[in-house]
This record gives sequence, structure tokens and C-alpha cells, in this order.
Amino acid sequence: MAVIRNLRSGAWRVVELITTPVVPADYLDVIAPLRNPQILRAKIDAVRPETDRSVTLVLRPGRGWRAHRPGQYVRVGVDIDGVRLWRSYSITSPPGRPDGRVTITVNEVAGGAVSTHLVRRARRGTIVHLDPPTGEFLLDEPRPAKALFVTAGSGITPVMGMLRSALHELTDVVVVHSAGTPDAVVFGSELRALAAAGRIRLIERHTRADGRLKPADVEELVPDLFDRRTWACGPNDMLDDLETHWADSGAADRLRTERFRPVLISSGGGGTVTFTQSGTVVETDGSEPLLDSGEGAGVLMPSGCRMGICFSCVLPLREGAVRDLRDGSLTVAEPGDSIPVQTCISAAAGPCTIGA
Repeated sequence: MAVIRNLRSGAWRVVELITTPVVPADYLDVIAPLRNPQILRAKIDAVRPETDRSVTLVLRPGRGWRAHRPGQYVRVGVDIDGVRLWRSYSITSPPGRPDGRVTITVNEVAGGAVSTHLVRRARRGTIVHLDPPTGEFLLDEPRPAKALFVTAGSGITPVMGMLRSALHELTDVVVVHSAGTPDAVVFGSELRALAAAGRIRLIERHTRADGRLKPADVEELVPDLFDRRTWACGPNDMLDDLETHWADSGAADRLRTERFRPVLISSGGGGTVTFTQSGTVVETDGSEPLLDSGEGAGVLMPSGCRMGICFSCVLPLREGAVRDLRDGSLTVAEPGDSIPVQTCISAAAGPCTIGA
């Protein structure tokens, strides 16, 4: 047996020499792209429309995938026009499905390269790249006696993952969801069926008729809201208002929020951004993150959560100044410096050079 193993090992090395610079593992990845546990990928098994601007993708992860916790998200890498772009999407399926599949639900964002691509052009059999699931928007242990979920738009996606996973462990659940119209409610049929069966109390607000959801509306609709553990996900302005309202009422510890984008302030400034590795030069007005500026110019940029949490987008600032779009703070580099900056929440505050 040892002789056979040595022969096989020797034959494999010969094949690697013959096929260099493309090694046999590269060919195997083409034939069986889900086999490699070191390079996590998934195959799209199905594309299910949810609304006219959203789809659910059923993914079959390859080797190396580990089970998620309800409420977590996953970074998905998609190759578009020769550039791999990464975005984060909440996992909407319960963990440990017997078929090993997971689902994400993608809402098309105006001008969003990845969301538009997935909603309009994703097909069964497409291979996408994955990172392990992550995120701290999780249900409490033990489960609360009373739970409230306040969501708007795509903010329902992590909550649906929670409901599908743990609704049987929750006894008193209220879901307040805001969308433009009844037809725009993602998972509308499923949520309404749960309400009809008495498993949740569902309160829908439709902004075209009712206006934007405000904390006073929630308090009127759910009089015992401060007796409940609350999870909220949606646009930043809604979450800002909810956090202020809960804090003013002395109940900040009973509210947990999830943001898909950081709160950004106007940076001012702007200037020429030079990406050293690619040689790309971009003119910016300082209003958008360096990550978006680079991607818009075709620069291959590392990214992750896109909200300043995971630090996957960090690149060295070689020279010049950038401004943190969350609080306006400046980072300045002199020639020869290599100062790490988060490109997803930093913008040019004058001419600058980035190591990408």
C-alpha cells in the first residue's frame, strides 16, 4: 500500500510539473468547484422570485461550510465583468436543513451592481464565492417571553431567518413591518399565513399610504413594547429614531438593531485617489467611500460587511488624507507611511494614495 501511495504521489507531482502554471487542483476546481474546503464556494440550485425586485437564492455550499446561527449573514462574492465583487446578505433559511442548502434573499438596490446582477441574471448552476457566516444580530438565550420585530424593506430578511428557525420556541411574537405597498412586502404570503394561523401578530405599514414608520407609531400599535425584547432592522434613519426612543425611555438594553450600511456624514474635500497596485487614478468629491470609488473604476478591492465592522476592506494609506465618513475624523499619511484604513467608511479628504 505504501508503494502505491508513493507512486500516486509521484505521478501527481509529474502532472503538476506538466501543467504548470495551472496545477491539477485548478482543473479539479473547474470540474468540481465545491470540493475544496480552503476555497468556499456555493452553487445556486434555484432562484425563486419574492417580489418584482427581490429573489431568494437556494445555495448548495461546498466543503468547508459551517452552520450559521439564525440572524447571521454571509458574504457572497460574484464575478461581474471580470471583477469579483463582495456583498453581505442575511441567511433566511434555518440552520441544519436536511438537504444541506441555505438561502439568501436579495433585494435589488438602485444602482447596486451585485444586487441587480443577482436579481436579474442569477441562474441555476451559477457558482458564487462565500465566506463563513457571521454577525451578532441573534436571538436571546433563553428565549424571551415576549418578542417584537420591527423591520422595513429588506430588514425583514434576518428576522425571517429567526422566525423560520425559532418561532416554535417563542410564545408571544409581534412583527411590525414597513414596505411601500402590500405587493412589495418580501415574504408577504408567508408572514400573512403565520398571522392567520395565530403564530404571530403581524402589523403591516405601507409607506405610500401611511408614510414612514416612526417610534410613536410603533408605541401606538404595540402598547406593551417596552415589556418586549425587540429586534429592529431597516433603513438607518428608522433605526436612529428607534434607538433614540428606546434610550429616552430607559429601555436601550431591550433593543437590538442591525444595519446594512453605516451612518455616513458628508466628508467634504475629495481629490485624486491613486490605487498603486493597479495604477488606477480616480477623481472623487469626497462623498463616497474609497471602496465604492475603487470598485466603480474596476479596481479589485477586498471587502466584507461594508459598514466598518469586519475590517475585511482594510488597505494601507500610503500618502495623503482620508476622512472617516461616520464621525469626520481625519487620517493623514506622509510619504513612506503605510497606515491601515477601512475603505468602506473612509473617503478622500484631498489627494491620497491607496495600496490597492
